[in-house]
Amino acid sequence: MSASTRPVTLFTGQWADLPLEEVARLAAGWGYDGLEIAASGDHLDLERADADPAYLRGRLEILDRHGLGVWAISNHLTGQAVCDDPIDFRHQAILRPSTWGDGEPEGVRRRAAADMQRAARVARRMGVDTVVGFTGSSIWPYVAMFPPVPESVVDAGYDDFADRWNPILDVFDDEGVRFALEVHPSEIAYDHWTSVRALEAIGHRPAFGFNWDPSHLLWQGVDTVGFIVDFADRIHHVDCKDTRVRPANGRSGLLGSHLPWGDPRRRWDFVSTGHGDVDWESAFRALDSIGYDGPISVEWEDAGMDRLHGAPEALAHVRSLLWDRPRASFDAAFRQQQTDR
Repeated sequence: MSASTRPVTLFTGQWADLPLEEVARLAAGWGYDGLEIAASGDHLDLERADADPAYLRGRLEILDRHGLGVWAISNHLTGQAVCDDPIDFRHQAILRPSTWGDGEPEGVRRRAAADMQRAARVARRMGVDTVVGFTGSSIWPYVAMFPPVPESVVDAGYDDFADRWNPILDVFDDEGVRFALEVHPSEIAYDHWTSVRALEAIGHRPAFGFNWDPSHLLWQGVDTVGFIVDFADRIHHVDCKDTRVRPANGRSGLLGSHLPWGDPRRRWDFVSTGHGDVDWESAFRALDSIGYDGPISVEWEDAGMDRLHGAPEALAHVRSLLWDRPRASFDAAFRQQQTDR
């Protein structure tokens, strides 16, 4: 697949307040090729999809009516609860009632793990080979490392991740589906070195890879393009979300200062693709160089821009950077001239 014909999709997570039919209508009207469907709102109920073939056909028929495809589904919110500790009010707000149940933490984690396995089965029935999502982390609360955290606690956190995710990945293997972790603060992998450690913890299983979303790497100071090169064989999916980092002012730190999104006192903010500091051209060139041929999915988040403006504008920006690679080296003509002499 050439870069210029690579599908550009819209991630539906930020549109879960609208019916899937309406999101599909909007996306098709703007010119998107498909949707990265989130298992939230009415967009995709994994329990129904797993149990009722007619329901799943109905979801796919919505896409067909609007001329859209699907190359990946998302189960971010449920994945967060697989490894998190503590499990609390935050999880109740994002989980389906059947996953939350009575709220007993270990029960929530078990039901979340079962739903991640369900996502692999549903993905295969949809003809999709990638599930994007989160893992959660039992050791994220210790990121500041004070009060002092023994190395054994961190080791146990990666062991816990492996113990909980290996059975999930067994189902992914059975279904021929890959899991793409969005490398993100609060996950078991949130930067380069934690990504290395996560891969080591599960023995570099092929089913486990990454969703490259530079917005979460940029504000941490991680080389977003270098991440693509370093994990070339693990980039299973791409989400396009941008981040703007404001100049240091002696007041605001990179941890956000407990200030709301869009507050000008923050040091950084998520912004619509093309309005931040991500070097998208270099990123797409790097993705071409590693042979990535999957979808480019626009994830719209911007506290200062209406999404009905941001989504079509982001699509135009992404498409402007998806050109075909040359079939020959730019200096091939010079070599030919020397041969002809």
